[in-house]
Amino acid sequence: MTDELGRRRTRHAVVIGGSLAGLLVARVLSEHAERVTVVERDRVPEGPDARPGVPQSRHVHVLLDSGQRALDELLPGFTTELRELGAPRVGMPEDMVQWQNGRWFQRHPATAHLYTGPRAQLEWLVRRRVLADPRIETLEGTETVGLLGDASRVRGVLVRERGAGKDRESRPLEADLVVDASGRGTRASDWLAAIGAEAPHEDTIDTGLAYATRTYRAADGTDMDALGFNIVPDPEQVYGGVALPVGNGLHLVTLSGLRGDLPPTDEEGFEAFAAKLPHPVLSEWIAKATPESPVHGFRQTANIRRRYDRPGRRPAGFLATGDALCAFNPIYGQGMTVAALSAVALRRALADPKRTPTTRTVQKALLDASKQAWAISAGADRKMPGATGNGVTTSAVDKPVGWYLRRVQQRSAGNAAVGGVFRSVLTLTEPMTALFAPAIARQVLFGPTPETPAEPPLRRGV
Repeated sequence: MTDELGRRRTRHAVVIGGSLAGLLVARVLSEHAERVTVVERDRVPEGPDARPGVPQSRHVHVLLDSGQRALDELLPGFTTELRELGAPRVGMPEDMVQWQNGRWFQRHPATAHLYTGPRAQLEWLVRRRVLADPRIETLEGTETVGLLGDASRVRGVLVRERGAGKDRESRPLEADLVVDASGRGTRASDWLAAIGAEAPHEDTIDTGLAYATRTYRAADGTDMDALGFNIVPDPEQVYGGVALPVGNGLHLVTLSGLRGDLPPTDEEGFEAFAAKLPHPVLSEWIAKATPESPVHGFRQTANIRRRYDRPGRRPAGFLATGDALCAFNPIYGQGMTVAALSAVALRRALADPKRTPTTRTVQKALLDASKQAWAISAGADRKMPGATGNGVTTSAVDKPVGWYLRRVQQRSAGNAAVGGVFRSVLTLTEPMTALFAPAIARQVLFGPTPETPAEPPLRRGV
């Protein structure tokens, strides 16, 4: 097999990691390979239960509009099935009580929708659909420990069974194509170095943000018709709070803070931390609600982008996707959506009738699928106090663009037109350039700052 991935049919493809990104990649590769093997460290649960290898699954997850469209393209009828399983669908801004940049948002009719059900439920549905294909198999309880091949071409992976003792031996699993979807903790840099290849350069931005989450059942008879709360942190106000429905009458509540002042994981400390938010509305909601779980913390929130697109001595037949390629601060809720968008980008690159796909061109397509999400997540985080990493530096163009975007944010809370476009960009359904369209630019540059509610709008039209 040459580096021209689409020149002839791939006999065997291996995907490292059976999470959402890996499963969707396997779905796409099954259209081009005779068989696809997903190597997964965990024993996969039979139902919609959390896996040990995804500790973040206990926390809030959202599927953005663009992710919904991508999943329906890859797995027709997917969002209908998701809704039938009881996954809540939250309209923005209509169904949310949202505070950002010192303003409460008007609850205008929804222009964007989020699915907010449990991560484990969505992943289980994807897994069930993908693994129904007889061309796709899973090696459960198996870890990848290295690559086969050399600096010019990867020819498979070394795997070994987990939990078999210290003397367990690795074995080769040959493949024509290997895709790393092992997550933000990937060891691909070590694997590449071991076969004489170069590791990718990494862009990093780390605010030190951490969050803690607890499940609650809302109190009966509350005087609100909103489905959740969203208190968004910013450089002047660094505390965040989110409450979103996950089905069966339950909400996940997540509180966040920056290094030096992180949300505790004990019950009393968690509730006390909620009082640090700029308004007591969420703290008061928590006080009336019934807790249904312990408090779970999460600390790995740095933005990390691995630049396989840059020149270097890297082998053909090896790709990276998902968090193994570009991991975002999870507070922005982009990960599942970008995994789906990346799988669509892979499908289009492999099927491109105008260009024979190579490892380099396909890897670039995968990175391009994450660029807007990176611009949003990294762009916001580099402004947070105490942010570290080689990606925190700014360019000359950042200052005027930042000034313009601050005006967009000021108007998005009360201006339905500006807010609608702003949400379409944040949900990755429209490009960043949509914010600079003439009709929007006129309102941003010359329109007044609209009035917004003085208090949390707990009911529509109030």
